[in-house]
This record gives sequence, structure tokens and C-alpha cells, in this order.
Amino acid sequence: LQSGRCSILICLQNKVNPVNVTPPIQAVDQDRNIQPPSDRPGILYSVLIGKPVSYTEYFSLNRTTAELLLLKPIDRELYHRFDLVIKAEQDNGHPLPAFANLQIEVMDENNQAPYFLETSYHGYISEASPVGTTIAMNINLSAPLVITALDNDVEKTRDPHLKYSLDSYSHVFSVSAHGISRYLTLALPVDRETQDSYTFMLCASDGVQESAPVAVTITVVDANDNTPTFSNVSYSVELFTDMTPGVTVLQLTADDPDAGQNGQVTYRILAGDLGQFLIGRSTGIITVSQGVKLTVGRHYALTVEATDNGPLPQRRSSITTVYIEILPPNNQSPPRFPRQQYNLEISEAMRTGATLLNLQAEDREDDLIAYTIQSGDFKGNFELSGYLILHSPLDRETVDYYTLVVTASDGHPNGTSTAMVNIVVTDVNDNDPTFDPSLTVNLTVIEEQSHAYVGQVKATDPDLGANGQVHYRLVNHQTLFTINASGSIWTSVPLDREERGHYFLIVEASDGAVDPRRSLLTLSITVLDVDDNSPIFSKQSYNINLPENSPKNTVILQFKATDADLISNLTYRIRAEGLDPEILQLFHIDPVTGQLSVLKVLDYEALNESWHTYTFTVEALDTKGTMPPGLASVTVRILDMNDFSPAFSQSVYRGMVAPNAVKGTIITTVIANDSDPASTKQLTGLEVNKHAPPHCPTTQFILLFPPVSEEAAVGTLVGVIMAAAVNQTIVYSIVGGNGGDIFSLNETTGEIFTASLLDYETVPKYVLKVEANSMEVVSSNLRAPTKSNTAKVVVDIWDENDHPPVFTKSLYIGGVTEDAKTFTPVLQVQALDKDTGNYSAMLYSLIIPPPPNKGDSKDGFVIEPYSGVVKTAIVYRNMRRSYFKFEVVATDNYGLGHSSTAEIVVSVVNQLDMQVIVSNVPPTYVEKNKDKLLSILERYVQEQIAGAKVVVETIGPHRTIDGSEQEDYTKSDLMIYAIDPLTNRAVSRQELFKFLDGKLLDINKESQPFLPPGGRILEITTPEVVTSVKKAVQSVGYTEGALLALAVIIIICCVPAILIVIITYKQRQAECAKTSRIQMALPTGKPEGGTANNLYEELGDNTQHLLRPSLLRPEELSVESGIDPGQDYYTQDYYNYDHGLLPQYGSRRKLISPSGLYDEYGEVVVDDDGSYYYSPQDRKRRIKLVLDREYETSSTGEDSIPDTQRNRLSTTQTNHVNVNGSIYVAQNGSIIRTRTTNNNLKVNSPVFSSRLAKHFKKLDKMAATLEERAPLNSPNTSVDGGRITLSTFQRSTSMSNTDKDDSVVPREPLECPSDRTQSDEEELWMGPWNSLHIPMTKL
Repeated sequence: LQSGRCSILICLQNKVNPVNVTPPIQAVDQDRNIQPPSDRPGILYSVLIGKPVSYTEYFSLNRTTAELLLLKPIDRELYHRFDLVIKAEQDNGHPLPAFANLQIEVMDENNQAPYFLETSYHGYISEASPVGTTIAMNINLSAPLVITALDNDVEKTRDPHLKYSLDSYSHVFSVSAHGISRYLTLALPVDRETQDSYTFMLCASDGVQESAPVAVTITVVDANDNTPTFSNVSYSVELFTDMTPGVTVLQLTADDPDAGQNGQVTYRILAGDLGQFLIGRSTGIITVSQGVKLTVGRHYALTVEATDNGPLPQRRSSITTVYIEILPPNNQSPPRFPRQQYNLEISEAMRTGATLLNLQAEDREDDLIAYTIQSGDFKGNFELSGYLILHSPLDRETVDYYTLVVTASDGHPNGTSTAMVNIVVTDVNDNDPTFDPSLTVNLTVIEEQSHAYVGQVKATDPDLGANGQVHYRLVNHQTLFTINASGSIWTSVPLDREERGHYFLIVEASDGAVDPRRSLLTLSITVLDVDDNSPIFSKQSYNINLPENSPKNTVILQFKATDADLISNLTYRIRAEGLDPEILQLFHIDPVTGQLSVLKVLDYEALNESWHTYTFTVEALDTKGTMPPGLASVTVRILDMNDFSPAFSQSVYRGMVAPNAVKGTIITTVIANDSDPASTKQLTGLEVNKHAPPHCPTTQFILLFPPVSEEAAVGTLVGVIMAAAVNQTIVYSIVGGNGGDIFSLNETTGEIFTASLLDYETVPKYVLKVEANSMEVVSSNLRAPTKSNTAKVVVDIWDENDHPPVFTKSLYIGGVTEDAKTFTPVLQVQALDKDTGNYSAMLYSLIIPPPPNKGDSKDGFVIEPYSGVVKTAIVYRNMRRSYFKFEVVATDNYGLGHSSTAEIVVSVVNQLDMQVIVSNVPPTYVEKNKDKLLSILERYVQEQIAGAKVVVETIGPHRTIDGSEQEDYTKSDLMIYAIDPLTNRAVSRQELFKFLDGKLLDINKESQPFLPPGGRILEITTPEVVTSVKKAVQSVGYTEGALLALAVIIIICCVPAILIVIITYKQRQAECAKTSRIQMALPTGKPEGGTANNLYEELGDNTQHLLRPSLLRPEELSVESGIDPGQDYYTQDYYNYDHGLLPQYGSRRKLISPSGLYDEYGEVVVDDDGSYYYSPQDRKRRIKLVLDREYETSSTGEDSIPDTQRNRLSTTQTNHVNVNGSIYVAQNGSIIRTRTTNNNLKVNSPVFSSRLAKHFKKLDKMAATLEERAPLNSPNTSVDGGRITLSTFQRSTSMSNTDKDDSVVPREPLECPSDRTQSDEEELWMGPWNSLHIPMTKL
């Protein structure tokens, strides 16, 4: 963003409007891209977080334009301020966000438009004024021009924070940003000679309301900033002796474009006239003085000065030289124009054929004169025949100035003279305003918002002055929309989308001429919907008659409600307010479909009289809106049905009738009763006709059965179809739609079964035609004809997950560069599944085998589980010519179903394996057709290497290889490489070049359908990096070669010397080791001789002690040693200890193993007299070890241990026996080991073991490390020759371990030697050796 932390203060009014943010929210991404700047991906804006949290109800940020919109009015009593954090990120899949703060202050309701105190303003500015100068209010430039606009919504004493806008010349002038009174300042230098005045419209806006525009005219005051200029540096004139005095010799013209006195030129002759020539002060005409006789052969050089009439300090002048030669009289003088220069203004509307200027020349001999236009008329607009005539129309917008050089010739040698004609083309209003085509004409506006911003139009007119000033007007819908002087369109009244959702708005742009020219633009405005309508039922009240005994869940009514809003999600429910709970137990409404159903079987006879009618209210609610629900009244009446059969009073009635009884004689009386109400009783007697035809409907029926799984077994029941007929038998059969006998039908029961296996992927739905035939029950010899009816039975097949996914390829080959960043896409896999729905939705995963002998290591690749894009997970630096082989698994049903695998091979490459395909096609076009072009290249490579894969590395603009690094977006560089499936490695760059370069003509021919006209591949080149390396190698000349040869000779000569030094050092090291092993003990006092302050000072200034530490294997490095096993340690054979400066752990040096040290193991024993001896492994000799008090702190600086530890150690020495097997190393490389002896000896110094342990611990800092680890035994007591061995202490990694053994002195923290003071502690030394004491380190 413009600032990582910016505080923006804006004023917000309580109306819906685009908020005016100052400065505007804008982010800039400076990353490079392959596209030109105009085609680069956009930046997306969003609000990351805000306070208070309810900001989302009031503000919306446009994702692309960063325009801040106010969604609804704000109550200032609730909110005074909002703090938002704006986030910007690039729309390219790799977001790198930036953030800025936005502060919003809520002010009083803005219902007043700003207004200017003046109806127009007139200002003045000198053309010599620098940028930033304030415009003055008078021509004397004595006072600034004050522009004041007020807003009645804000107190007059407060700054209303208005934003001023200019409809034109905003790049020349700017308005100060703050204050009640504003000032116009110069933003760009002006030139009166180019444009002498500026007129524009100025508007003031508070973000909601906008003022009426006022006209501002700025007059540019002339400054004497131009020097009079002659057309030529010098002039040459030939005069004849018979020249008459007073006749014009030459007319000089100096042009000064300044105005007034600054542009008025005065001429005078400074020198060279000798009193024989005169010049007109204002005309510049040179004449011969009266009474002067010209002499043949004389030459004159007149110096003429042209001066303007500006103020004396600012007056400007220039000079020219006129050379005059006097010739004898002759009759061959050239014709002469009356003037040397002419100035003319012509309107661009001048008719053709008009005479513009009289240019007739005079010839002394009256010869015939021929006129020509020598230069300046490059379009042939003029003709010259003594008069300058307009030949073709002029266009000021194309050419506004002509400089014609005209000639007059009499046909004789040297008989030609010239003159200059300067023509200024003046403007007429001959151009219509033109609308900017880059601005969209499809606009949107939210409904129900007053003064809502709709969009912007902009028109330009190339004419000058008022002819080029554009004004806007709405042709239609003027009561609904308004447009201001800058072309911004707003709504005048709130719009209702439900009343009208689309408008075609015609905008007229006209210029400021008296008879203006006009242009029209039609805008398409779509009104965006907001939730401002409640749902409406199709009827306000519903009356339903529900027969009793209706089955449970019978649908008795279908509600239908509509919402006039575009986006709505209607749900239906019974209004609970004031509702009898009994109704909710009897009726239910489906919230989605709106079907009202009965929940119980109602019995009219069982209900009370008051429950025969139910009345309640239903409502339709828009769940996505905020409007109240729509209501409708429902009345349900329960109807009594004739549900009781009549019952005779007795089962048998007997009667008697006479044989001769006449018709109508009563035989007996039967009585039947019915429990239904009287209104439903109607008893009748019926005689059944046995031969009545069956009841068969003639209507076509369609029956829908529940879906059947495609995995259903043969014989699965699909459904039952039933038909009815009176006293008839029904026979069923399938007469159509059962191709392949997929289904079977029981002809008696109507049950339909599966007869064979189903497959959804083959046939997803069956439509069977079933016929029902009726037959009369035969009770006599009479037969009745059969009747039939048919019905369609629809059987849907339910899809099951019965197909595994199948990869599009069994092997995917890709490549990745060494410098590829993590999560860079490598390739994309795809698996397809014949199943539908979720059964065809894939979840991808990788199976990457762990690398051998590397333990737990990070996988080299990851895959996006749903898209199948394989991405890098590590960096592959220095891994060229390596490859990775692993498997990808695709599982359908989002990872819950069937799976299949494919192999992936990814080869690591770099630019040494690549070639660049250069074409004369823009990179964006190549990117669009990348796959088609790549398939062509891949086919030609596969002709040489079967199955080869060509991979695109980059597509970008063409870059020259001359070092200038210029990018040409008219061409493109397609960098590719190929992978051999047999070796899984990249094909060499040279082979790839041979495969493609030889087929370049064929490749171009096949690529034509995918390239624009004229597009082709120009060449195949080596990448720039490889080429630069080759050039660097080839640039080594003879001088460099000679220097290289000299260096080789020097190295060869130095090798013997280096070998001698190494051999000598090894011999010296062996002697030192031998001497230390056979050393004799020194007395306990100070040695005679030097009194060195520390161990290393004894070496002297010219000697360095070179230490060679043991090799420590990486797995033995620990945190305690301070060395990181994961680091690279660079070889350095020795550590240099100079004047006691010890190396620190963690130094980036590789530890070098010394040779010949593993045979130096020995033991330290304690004699009867308390002396300590070193016994090598052969045990044939021993060396006495002494305590050197002088150097006891020389290398470690360890303080004395506390008395408590001394006492403790004395006790432990008495109670415990020594540890056997502790290992120590001396700095000269000797390694020793203690052992236990059987000698019972009192230790004279009870604290010695403590000091020894501390000393060894401290010397660990000196880079002496363990090569082998010997087993340590537990403390024990043994007798060997009557001696007690020296007690030693095994190192412990924690204080807790040390404290567990009473024989071990607690360790003190390690400190730097410089932090310690000397003490009288006794330390263990092996010495002397050449006056050098060698400390021993416990391992």
C-alpha cells in the first residue's frame, strides 16, 4: 500500500454514498512479470479487521477498485469512530499481503451541499512563475486569489474538509488541501506564447453532496522571456551602383512572441554602415542614405541589433550581420520580394481557392517571374502564382503552424530570391466531443438509496478554448439521475428495482461554443436488489373442506408465496403467536414446499361441535432477508362423510305372498339404520347386475417407484401395481419398455421384480408400460368381453460406487529446477471415474518411499488433495541429474471409496538442460496456446526418444543477450527442457537443440493454426545464463592464459616445500610425544628460570603452539560441546593458540584426527608416599607426575573450591575407593587411563581429587575431544601391591547425576578464564617439556 502504516481521516455523513477517502486507498506491486504492465494481474483489497466489530454492517470495500461504500446510515449517538485495517494482495495465487490503517470519523448528518461564495473567479499568473506559485487575484500579482466554499453542515469557523475537483487542467493547477479558504497553485510551468488563458469548472464535494460548479479563468501574464530572433544569422545583399537612395535594400524582421512592449521590436545599425545606410527603427528596412554614391567593389558588413521594449532590467536583444557588395550596373539583377518575412493567420475553416497573401516580387528588368514554394508545404495545402492561394482544406488539430519558404526567379543565373511566410492556423469548432471508450457503459446502482453514485463518463474535444470545453447533460430520466461537471452520475431519488430494474440513460456531451457541437452516449444502468419486500401469498385467506377419515399426512393445501426481491429463500410455517397448541398437533406445513398436511385421522363423530372448524395463520419468511414475513389466514372445516353402512334391524326377514298376488302387493317390511347424521343418510336398495362390465379407467396413469440400487440382486422387489374392477379378475403384463427382460411381473399380484443385474452407467432409468386386463368371473355359460387399461411405471436406478478411478496416464513425468521455491507447482494428475456425484470426486495423496540411510526426512513433494497439483516441499539445490520416483493414489468419494495408483517421476534440472524457443509472438499469446505448441514440440522430440516429456519452464518477453537486459514484449522466450523416460533425467541441451532445430520449418508449419498471422518461431537458442558463462570462458585471452600458466608453475614448485614442512612437523610432533612420556618430575616449588604469567607466554613472541585435536564423529557431537552436528565444518588442520587465547566451541572448523595416538593408553597410579605416576601400557616403566603450584591456574583460571567441598572430599576419600578406567588426554596428544592398585596409601592432599576433576572439566574447553569411549567400571575396592590408586570422577551431564555419588565432588559452572582469579590450588600437570607444562583433560 502507499504506506505500511497510514492514518486516514475522513468525514462520513449519515447517508449511503461512496466514501471519499483522502489519500485514496491504493497498492502497488513492483514484482516483475512476463506480461506487459497493462496485462498484469490485479490487486485485491479487503478489510482484515476493524473496531467496533459491527463495521461489517456499515462498510463494504470493493475488491478491485478499493472504493469504500457505506451500506446504511450510521447513528452518531452509537458510533463516533471506526478503525479498519485494509489488506491488499495480488490476484495470482501467491499472495504477499500489505496492510494499512483506515480511520473513519462519523460526523453530523450531511444534508446540505457545499457552495462557493463567488459565482466565478478570475486569477493571474506570470508565465515566469515557478511550480508552486499561488495564483494572484489581480494583474499586478500583489495578492493571492482566495477561493472559499462553505458547507452549512459544518460550522463556518471549522474546516469543512471539502474535496475540490477540476473538470480540466488538473495537471496544471492544484487546490490546497485544507482550510476554509483555499488557494490555487501552479502544478506545471505555463507559457503565455503557447496558451495565454485557462478556463475550467471547479466543484467542491463533502463526499456526499457536491456544489454547483463555478467557472475559474486564469490569465497568463506575459513575462519578457523571449529574445527577438532574426530568421537568419547573416544576410548577403548585392547592390548596384545605380541604386537609387531611399529604395529598400533589405527588410530585416526579428520575431519576438512576447506581448505588448515586450514583443515590440526596435532596430538599429551598430557598426559597419560608414554613414551610407539607414534602417527604419520599427520596420527594419535598410535603405541607401541620401546623397551617397556607391563605388564598385566596395564591401560593407552591417551589424544590426534588434531590441524589444520591455523594462530596462529585462530588455532582450539580438544581432545579425548584413553583408553588402557593390556591383557595376547590369540587367541581370534577381527579382526581389517587398519583404523577407511575412506573418499570416488563417482560419482552418478557410475555403479552398481563397487568396491568402500578395507575394508579387519586383524585377528591375521586368523579366517574367516564376514563383515556387520551396519548403514547408509538406501536404500540398498551398499554391503560389504571385499570390498565395489555399489549395486544400486545413485542419488545425493536425497541423497548426506552417513555415513556407517561397522563391521568385527570372530564369537567369543567380536570378532567384527567397522569402519566408509564417502561417498560424486558427481554430474553429469543427470537432464533436468524443467519449472515452475505456470507461464502461454498463453501470450498476443499489436501489432505495438517495444520491447514490452510479458511474463516470468522460469526453474530450481537441478544439481550443471554449470550443474544447466539454459540458454534460442528461437527455432522459432527468428526474431520476443527475450528472455533474466532471461527468459523475448520481441518483436524484431512491430507485425501486421491483418497479423497474433497468434503465437506458442517454448522456449528451457538448462543447462551449456559441453554436455547440454534441455527442450522445447510451449507458446501461442495472438496479441492484436489496431486501425491501415481504413475501406475499397468492391469497390472503384460504378455506378448506377436509373430509373426515382422511389418511394421515394427507396434503390438503398447497401454499404459494412470492417475494419481489431477486434473491430470496422462502420458508413456510404456522404462526405460533396466539395459536392453540392443538392445531400444531393436527396440522403441519412443509417449510420448503409449503404443503399443508393433516397429522392425524379425524373422526367427525368424535369431535365436539366447536372443533369442526379450525382457523390459524400461516406465514412465509425470507430467511436471507430482514423484512417481516407475509401472512395468510387458513380455515379448515371437517366434513362428515357417509362412513357407516346401514344395518338391518334383523338378519332374516320372512314374508308370504299369494300366488295370484298382483303387482305392488306388500310382502314384508325391512328396516335399516345408519349412524351418520341425517344429512348423510340415504338408504336405497340395489340389484347387482352380474354381467356388468368391469370398471376400467380410461385415463393414462404414470407410477413412480422408489429408486432401485444398481447392485440389487436378481429377484429384488421393485414395486406393486394394482388395478380394480367390479366382479372381475385382473391380469397384469409388461407390454413395453422391458428390453432385455430386465424386469418380471407377477400377472396376478402386480408385483414387479428385477430379472437381471442393473447398471446405472448403462441405463439410469427405465419406463415400463404395464397393461391390466379384466375378465368376468364365470358363473354360467355366458362370457363377457375383456377390457384393459395401461399405465407407465418409471423405475430410477440408484447409482452405487462400483467403478474404481482411472488415471489419465499410468506414468506422469515432470521436472523441477534446482532453484525452485517451495510449493512451486510441478505437474497435475487427474483420475476419472464412471460413477456420478461424490462417487466421482477424487482425493489425491502421495506415497513417497523414505530415502535409504537417512532416517526421518522431509518428503520432497506434496499434493493438493482435491486438484491433484503436485508441488515442491524442499529445495533441490545441487541435485541436478537426480530424480524422484513415487506413487500417487486417487480415492473416489472424497477418500472413502475405491483407489488406484499411478507413478510420478520428477527430474531435477537447471538451465544447463534447457533451450529457449524464440518467436515473434507476444508472451501472453504463447501462454494462451501453450499446450498446443508444447504437443507439437513434444511429438518431434518423441521421434528421437520414445515417450519423452517436454516441460515448459518459463514464458516471458524476449530478452537480448548483449548484456542490456532489455525486454521486448512483441517477442517471447519459451524456455523448455525434455525428460527421457528411460533414464528419468533431462535430455542434454545439445541433443534437444538437434531434435528441434532441424525440424524448425515443419514445426512452424504445424504451429500456424495456433499463432497469429505472421507469427512463427524465429530460432532456438541457449539460455542467457549458459551463454554468459561461455562468453566468460572464451574471453580469457593470452594475458590471462599466461598468468594461469605462471600460477600452475608456482604451485608445482611449492609442492615439494609443502611436503618437507609436513614431514618435519610430524617428526617434531613424535619427538614431543616421546619426550613427554619419559619426563621426570620437577620439585614442588617454582622452577628456576622464567616466571611466565601463563602457560602460553613461555612460548615467546615468535613461537606458536600448534594443537591437533582428535576427530569427533558427527553423531558424537552434543549440545554440551556447543557444536551443531548439522553444520558444515571447514577443514583447518590446526588450532593456533596465540598468547593464551583459547578457541571457543562452535567454531566452524572441521576436526582433524591425529595419527599415532591410539597406542598411548596408560594408567595413573598413586605411590606410598603420595606421588603420582604415569605407567604406559607396557608397564615396564613409569613416569612421575608432579603438582606445579605456579601454573595451577595458568590455563583455566579456576577458583579454589569452597571449604565445605574440601571437607566433603576428605570424608569421601576415606570412605570410598577410586574409580578404575577414567581416560585423560594431554594437549600434546598423549592419552592415559587410570587403574586401581592394591597398595593401601594415604592421600596427602585430600582435595586433590576434587581439583583434578575440576581441572579436567575446565580443560574440556580446549578442543580436546574423545575419539574412543572406554567402558567405566563402578566404584570398587581392590588391593594391588599395597597401593591405593588415584580416585577419578566420571563426567556427568547434570548435577543430579553427580550428587548421587558421595565420592564425586559437585561440578561448578564453567566460566571463561578471564572471569576467574588465581588461587593456591594444586593442579595436575605432565611436565616439564621444553619449559612447557602440558595440561591433561578428562574425557
